[in-house]
Amino acid sequence: MRAACLSRGANVIRLFEHLGDSAKGVRSIDVGAGMKPAARRTRIRLQALLLVLCVLLNGCKSQKRDTTSSIEFTQVPPAAQGGDERVDTIAGRVHNVHSGQQMVIYAHSGPWWIQPDPDHPLVSIQSDSTWTTPTHPGLEYAALLVEPGYHPPFTLDVTPTPGGLVASVAIVKGTGPPTFAPTKPLKFSGYDWAVRTVPSNRGGSENLYDPDNAWTDANGALHLRITHRSGLWYCAQLALTRSLGYGTYILTVRNVSHLEPAAVFSMYTFDEWHGDQYYREMDVELSRWGDAANRNNAQYGIQPFYVPGNIYQFTAPAVPLTYTMRWKSGSVAFTTTRSSRDGIAGTVVAEHEFTAGVPTPGQEKVKLQVYLVPSKKYPLQEGGEVVIDKFEYLP
Repeated sequence: MRAACLSRGANVIRLFEHLGDSAKGVRSIDVGAGMKPAARRTRIRLQALLLVLCVLLNGCKSQKRDTTSSIEFTQVPPAAQGGDERVDTIAGRVHNVHSGQQMVIYAHSGPWWIQPDPDHPLVSIQSDSTWTTPTHPGLEYAALLVEPGYHPPFTLDVTPTPGGLVASVAIVKGTGPPTFAPTKPLKFSGYDWAVRTVPSNRGGSENLYDPDNAWTDANGALHLRITHRSGLWYCAQLALTRSLGYGTYILTVRNVSHLEPAAVFSMYTFDEWHGDQYYREMDVELSRWGDAANRNNAQYGIQPFYVPGNIYQFTAPAVPLTYTMRWKSGSVAFTTTRSSRDGIAGTVVAEHEFTAGVPTPGQEKVKLQVYLVPSKKYPLQEGGEVVIDKFEYLP
């Protein structure tokens, strides 16, 4: 655009040069009433040419290229809780796309999950500036315009924003009223729970869930199993149906030393709706994380886990244990003690208090879960079962 303006200006200048001596003659002529007719006509031509030149130059200033990129959505999937069992299409257009730029798409369901999967994180922009890709469902969707060399993370704990190699970000809510994955109801320790029926990516890899892997026995104890069927492993997860907020959470668990290295049992809080506080996640987890040589088979944690000091690891003995989480404003204190089944109830095994980065209450719910982590050296062989005698909450 600027080159075209300069070209038009050059043409005007050549017109001035073409007038040559006539223009010089005008400068020596009296501009009063005695001006000769030929000189007056030449002067008028020069004034007109000057006016055209001013208009062209001002036009060039106003026609500077807008280099700001923006993203619009042309097709948005429904608002739905995430899961690998459903796939839809998301599409859009980029305004002012530059050479080498590509798209990255995230779906928000719990964390922000890259779409359509971690093996295909970049979406090409077509010659007409449009883009389209399959996506798993989310309650909202984020489209990122990124520069060459950008390596998108698998998940994001907070809403993506522009900066660095991310040139532009657009976020849109899914269409229609939100729909959630079906669950199976269960009563345990006097509370209502929802048993998961669809896959999830807990632990960084896909885990399948069978609602029949969670049940209570005649004594009221909760059983969570990992089972093998048709070449696939199926896990168990249930979530409390309401938020409890600040208070003391107590879980009495039977001996879990038999769990294989790749199996994990977890009690944690999770808020699907608020990534600004890292989903209000606070954890008690029992696992060797895929390594049989790992002496620490238990840990307390708050998110994000990669912040130094947000994980406290310890060794849980092969006996029934009671895990307590005391959550109050500005702190969360974890304690593990031997339970009454061991005959020496109350003996402290481990304790730790976090006083930085502790979330405030929101819509978090307690979740109980057994799942798998990838382990090439010690892949799961037998499955496993965790038995929980009691869950208590004290305001």
